Formats: sequence, structure tokens, C-alpha cells
Amino acid sequence: MAAKGVFIVGAKRTPFGKFGGALKNVTATELQTIVNKSVLKSSGIDPKDVDHVIIGNVVQSSKCAGYLARHSSLLSNIPETKPAVIVNRLCGSGFQSAIDGSLQVLSGDSKVVLVGGVENMSQFPHVVRDIRFGTTFGKPIELEDVIWSSSNDSYANLSMAMTAEKLGKKYGLKREEVDQYAAKSQERYASAKKLGVFKKEITPVNIKNRKGSISFEVDEHPRETSYEQLSKLPSVFQKNGLVTAGNASGICDGAGALLIASEEGMKSLNCKPLSRVVGWSVVGCDPTIMGIGPVPAIRNVLKKTGLSMNDIGLFEINEAFAAQVVSVQKELNIDINQLNVNGGAIALGHPLAASGSRILGHLSYEMERRKIKYSIGAACIGGGQGIAVLLENTSY
Repeated sequence: MAAKGVFIVGAKRTPFGKFGGALKNVTATELQTIVNKSVLKSSGIDPKDVDHVIIGNVVQSSKCAGYLARHSSLLSNIPETKPAVIVNRLCGSGFQSAIDGSLQVLSGDSKVVLVGGVENMSQFPHVVRDIRFGTTFGKPIELEDVIWSSSNDSYANLSMAMTAEKLGKKYGLKREEVDQYAAKSQERYASAKKLGVFKKEITPVNIKNRKGSISFEVDEHPRETSYEQLSKLPSVFQKNGLVTAGNASGICDGAGALLIASEEGMKSLNCKPLSRVVGWSVVGCDPTIMGIGPVPAIRNVLKKTGLSMNDIGLFEINEAFAAQVVSVQKELNIDINQLNVNGGAIALGHPLAASGSRILGHLSYEMERRKIKYSIGAACIGGGQGIAVLLENTSY
């Protein structure tokens, strides 16, 4: 477990763009570079003082995507002598980059690590399989949409949405309660936005257009809706099922970045902590109900840190599907007034690897705003895993 000397000293994210929206032509590398530069500037850390760069990314969607971590590092003016790596734990990738950065600090190999996560889902490609070495004469060419193929678990033989349907059935959920939860996510986001809650964490993206450029500054996916409107949407994956387009996370584009520092590094660079990384947990679970993953992950991180559910003032659990997060809430008996208090991925969208970075940054700011001591960020992971990170407000 992390000792007292692992801190988050900077946190930024882009606004999240809707599918095919403002960020559709901005590559993942470009998005990550923007938040890298922003988090370094806002924290007052010189790029030369970064020892390692660790970036989460799930689907390598652009031509140079294999170089994403390295290129975003170099484009952020981090010296070429400093290494960079991409990590992929699917929807937990942003969390995993923070865990790996914390391990770098704990090992003594690094004093400052830039971590993050990015996804441009609008640029996920269509592909033709088995064409490189020729095809059978007359055989139809099939075009595969990676957005859909990547959301199916061939081992479990289920789409992610169907795992949520199965989980919801296990917990006896009704369509009404998942739609009510989805409406609450949208309402909470709208209220928080009016209060300016997200301003500290968001950095604008300048987007070129025919007239020059525009500054993209606000999350694009949230929309005005109500329980009544959501309740009229058809279930998508199962007749009379739970999952609809309105109570599932949005397909989105975006990036996030955090700066992880040791106590020594923080003092030598004269920067202040946003939060302390207390501990983390990554676990496996049944792939056919992968959405339950946050439950054993949260229980395990509490056990490892010697804390209890009563010690935690805020929970941010990635809203892959309303049916999934409500099932987790029921199993852990989380007070709804402590869960995703400013809305979650149903409102904001879920750019896969970026979500963990967003959640940890948001919790760091929100603990301070609400004067709360401890918080947990968590996510379910396709294939049957769960991940959780426990943070402490150092100024509490």
C-alpha cells in the first residue's frame, strides 16, 4: 500500500466531446498533449522535472497511436531522456496509470510522474478482417465497426450492455429505478455546472475551423432530460430490458492528466498537494456480470487501508450503465447523497481510458470543496475486473 508520501499535485481534463462532435478530428495524441501541458502549467512544474509519463489508452485509433504516450510526452516539452508508456486496463486504464505512477514514486525510481488517460472514440476505425493475404473469390467483404466489436466480450459471449442486464436482473432492478438514477445523474451535472464546479478541472481545447478556430470549453454530451422522457426510450439490447440509450454512459472523446509526486519531489518543487493517494485495489470477478467489479475492489482497498465505509465521504463510481452502478450501490449500501454527487458518465460520457483520470481529479477538487476527509474512485472493467483508488484530503 502507498505510504504517506504519494500525492496528486495537479489534475486537468479536456471537456468531453460527444460522439462525432467538437473533438472528432482531434487525435488522442493531440488531446493528451493539451492536458499534459495544462496540468504542468497549473501546478507550476517544469516539464524537465517529470521523471516518467504513463498514459492509459484502450483503442489505438489514429495512425501514430502506438506512439501516443511518447509523442504526447515529447510534444509537452518533457525531455527526450524521460521514458513514457501506454497502459491498457480497459475502462480502468486511467486509474491504472495513477496506480502505476504511485508505484514509480514508492519504488524511489521517480519523484514526479505524469499520468493520464485518453480516448477519441469518434476516431475508432472500421476494419476489414482477414484481407491482408487475400480473400476467397465471391466471399462478401464484411466491415467491422470497432466501437461495437470492442464492447463485446467474446469469452463471456456477451456485450457489455448484456452484462448490465444480467447484473440488474440479479439485483431485482426495475426499469423505473434505473431511469430515475439516470435522470438524477443529468440533474446533478446540470446543477454542478451552474455552480462552476468543473471549472478548476477543465482546460479548453482550441479547434481549427474554416473561420480560424474556436475554444471548446464545456462538456458536450450532457443534455436536458427528465425521468418521464427517459422512461419512454426503448430498451436496446433485450426486450423489456433495463438498458437504453438514456441510462447508459455516452460514447465520447476526451483526455485527463494527473501529476503524481513524492513528498520529497513536492517539497523540492514547491508545489501543494490536491490529495494523497492512500491505497488502491484491482480485482477479478465474473465476466458475465463485470459491472459488480467495484464492490470487491472497494471492499479490498478498505481492508488494506484499515478504513471502513463509514470513513468515506464521497464515492465516484463510473456509470457504465445505470443498472450497473445501482447494483453496486445496493450491494455496498452507499448513501445516494455520497455517490456521484455531481453526475457521472451517464451525463458526462465515458471516453474509456480518460474516465479514471477524470474521476480522481474531480474527487481531489471536490473533497476540498466539501471539506471531506476520504473518497474512493472506482470502475467496473470489461472482462470481469474492478478497480478502486482511495484518496485523502490533506488539508482536512
